[in-house]
This record gives sequence, structure tokens and C-alpha cells, in this order.
Amino acid sequence: MRPKHVLLLGLMLLVPVLAFVFLYTFGTNRYALPTFLPDHVDSTLVEGKWRRDTVFHQLGNFQLYSQSGRQISQKDLGNGVYVANFFFATCPGACPRMNSQMARVQEKFRLDPRVKLVSFTVDPAHDSVAVLGRYAEQYGAIAGKWFFLTGDKTALYRLATEEFKLPMPSGVAPGIVHSQNLYLVDREQRVRGIYDGMKPKDVDRLMTEINVLLYTYDHNQ
Repeated sequence: MRPKHVLLLGLMLLVPVLAFVFLYTFGTNRYALPTFLPDHVDSTLVEGKWRRDTVFHQLGNFQLYSQSGRQISQKDLGNGVYVANFFFATCPGACPRMNSQMARVQEKFRLDPRVKLVSFTVDPAHDSVAVLGRYAEQYGAIAGKWFFLTGDKTALYRLATEEFKLPMPSGVAPGIVHSQNLYLVDREQRVRGIYDGMKPKDVDRLMTEINVLLYTYDHNQ
């Protein structure tokens, strides 16, 4: 075989190997999800040099009541991921649109028990268990899949402002914490994505990134 042919054959065999290395290295990095809500920066002295690592916030536990009257905490959400939002039942515009997008997410992952949805009321004085039961029915919430949660106002507001870092009440809805964001929470209780719940394209991205996160769990056991 001529040297030129040997070289050509070698290059042909090398191309798939290089493609695999490229996809394995850069493909993985390209689709790695960011982590949100930094807490602080840790500094460690390593071989005479300071290494600084950002430590991200882990959401604290909660004890609240679902639309069925059952008490729910973080552990009831399993070892998968969940999508969270904040709403109130008498909200006339933004909340219905946002929860309609949540219903899209539920339908997309209807058969995947690793994905759950959690909607926290920010008006517990009105949004009792009974009110949330009727509200959940409007959106076809699946029992054990999509939780509408109520409870003590202080606990709910602490969860919203100290854990999810929502701003305090503004002029949009006086006296009520308000946000149209959806939050993707991983199995370590860290926020891995924040999306505008009023924009279907942003919710499309949320659903894609849920799949990315589940893929990393499946391939990093």
C-alpha cells in the first residue's frame, strides 16, 4: 500500500475518534446547567495559592399543606427535580397564565415520577386547603405530581424571600410577595434555572433543561 493511501486511511480512522472526544468533552460542558443563588465564596489555600469557590444556596426544608390537606416537606418531593412558582388564587392575570404554563410542564412529564411541580401561595389568609383544592382542579393538577401549598404566612414569606430570594412586596400587589418566575430545583435543593412563566418559549427552555438535568443523573450514577 502506498504511503499516501496509508496516511489517508489513518486520517479516516482518526476522524470518528476525534469526533467522539469533541462531543464528549465540549458537548457535556455545553449543556451543563448553571447554578443560581450564590451564598458565599470559600477561600482555600492550595500549594501556596488561594483557590476561591462559590458556594450556592441550598433551599431549606418546609412543612406546608397541599390541596388535599396532606402535610408536605422537601422529602416528599423525592430524589428527582421539581419546578416551583409563587401565586395566589385571586390573582386576575399573571397567575392564571403562569399556571397554564405549569400545566404544560406537568403534561410533558406526566409519566416521569422524578419530575414534580410545587406552587406556593403567597396569600394563605385566603388560599385555604379547600380553596387550593378547587383551584388545582381548574388546572388538572395530578395528585402526587403537582402540589399547591399553603400554611403559615410567616413560613411562606420566609421561604419566598430568604430561600428563593424573591423581593419583598411591591406596588404590583401591595402586601403580597409576587413573582412570575418558575424555578427549576435539583435533587440537592439548589436552583438550576429561573424562567419567565409568562413566556412559552422560556418554558420550552425549562422543559429542555429538565431533560438535561435528568440525563446527567442517569449517566452519573
